[in-house]
Amino acid sequence: MSKQHHYEISLCWTGNNGTGTSGYTTYERSHIVQVLGKPHILCSSDPLFRGDSAKWNPEELLLASIANCHMLWYLHLCADNSIIIHSYKDNPVGVMKLEKNGSGKFIEVTLNPKIVISEQEKKTMAIDLHHKAHEYCFIANSVNFPVLINPIIELI
Repeated sequence: MSKQHHYEISLCWTGNNGTGTSGYTTYERSHIVQVLGKPHILCSSDPLFRGDSAKWNPEELLLASIANCHMLWYLHLCADNSIIIHSYKDNPVGVMKLEKNGSGKFIEVTLNPKIVISEQEKKTMAIDLHHKAHEYCFIANSVNFPVLINPIIELI
């Protein structure tokens, strides 16, 4: 039996410089993403699109969501399979293609998790569990582009 889960956020544009959107260059792309009881996330667009480089942009949030979901599933599966993870770091990379008309879309995301374990005999399983985590990842299952995984497993 499948269940549905609902998620809600609040989004508030904070970039009105007094004249609203009277022109493409007259307003800031600044906005706040909020969830009740959690710290606010200060956002903007990518600097390429007149955004503030000091704030999160939607593309970075998408990349973070994919990497975060994969990591959480991976840690869960490792715990279930008695693989002790001592460290997990990732430097994911996303590729977005822009069209001449200004539209665009992600065409690929590559996760590059670097994991540290202590048992050599579990190294192969530790690599294989990345594929299983990918199958379970809610976010990766929701996007229409490839999510690739290049894991590196190191020993203590």
